[in-house]
Amino acid sequence: MQQTYAIIMAGGIGTRFWPFSRVSNPKQFHDVLGVGESMLQMTVNRFKKLCAPENIFIVTNSDYRDLVKQQIPYLSENQILCEPIGRNTAPAIAYAAYKINQINPKANIIVAPADHVILKQEAFEERIKKALAAASKSDVLITLGITPSRPDTNYGYIQYLEEGKELKKVKTFTEKPNLEIAQVFLESGDFVWNAGIFIWNVQSILKAFYEFLPEITEIFDEGIPVFNTDQEAAFINRAYSHCRNISIDYGIMEKANNVYMLPSNLGWSDLGTWNSLYAIGDKDAQGNVIDGEVMLYETTNCIVKTPKDRLVVVDGLNDFIIAEYDNVLMICPKQDEQRVKDFLADAKNKKGQNFI
Repeated sequence: MQQTYAIIMAGGIGTRFWPFSRVSNPKQFHDVLGVGESMLQMTVNRFKKLCAPENIFIVTNSDYRDLVKQQIPYLSENQILCEPIGRNTAPAIAYAAYKINQINPKANIIVAPADHVILKQEAFEERIKKALAAASKSDVLITLGITPSRPDTNYGYIQYLEEGKELKKVKTFTEKPNLEIAQVFLESGDFVWNAGIFIWNVQSILKAFYEFLPEITEIFDEGIPVFNTDQEAAFINRAYSHCRNISIDYGIMEKANNVYMLPSNLGWSDLGTWNSLYAIGDKDAQGNVIDGEVMLYETTNCIVKTPKDRLVVVDGLNDFIIAEYDNVLMICPKQDEQRVKDFLADAKNKKGQNFI
């Protein structure tokens, strides 16, 4: 357990969850499921069963530092890694890996987003422990794979080789295919969704950065003398402006030949959209998912998430999203949820920053 470290990525804005997820208060800091804990708090508590609390590092935007500190008060300042600007997951993971390597060069690392749902905690722990055991012994980069239930275009897909072993060699990564290709993947039976949860030894991931993203290691190598010191923040503020905006998937996982996938049945959702929240929510007899003070009449298969201090009455709707947070109310057919990003862009351009 002392050799295990967790990197939790908590810097995203969650634009597809607008108006609930806002620039000043993204969805990872909300109690999205109505269980009394934010997504970040749930994720941290999940990892406290796998590694010591002092081994948990959270990478976030510097604007959210206080939110992280408020929600996870026992974290030290050194455990909150503040990015001055968003540069996607590869620089975020490199930053944390460089820090952890200085603390423990034998560290085994779990990387996970702060805003995913895991309904099967025991299965999650078992999968992670199995992956950690493999990563501690071999130069491998492991990702958890989820059996797809539909041809979803919002996920990355992993094709794997069936070799008779539980840990599968990855053949190809495909990031967010179109619907036709996703359908082919689903029917083939040898593709899984990429859960975005990675397990590796710190030396394995640093070696991969040096091989596939040398421009990033060139930047972070300059900071080796100052990581975990009071000069780190100033270095990071300078360094990030030179970092390429690239995901770990595109930068390393699609290129490396030592990538493996561990099939996992975790009750997983990336909770990226209103429909994904509807899918895992508790439904009433009419198929509605409700969070708030709500009265429904002749209304079916809707998701309603509104403030607890406002009574909302809905009559005669089917398959709608009704979402209110702060100063924005959105009413939208569930089938049009991909337009939420358009609504957000229009609100920013036409109505100003107060509504985003």
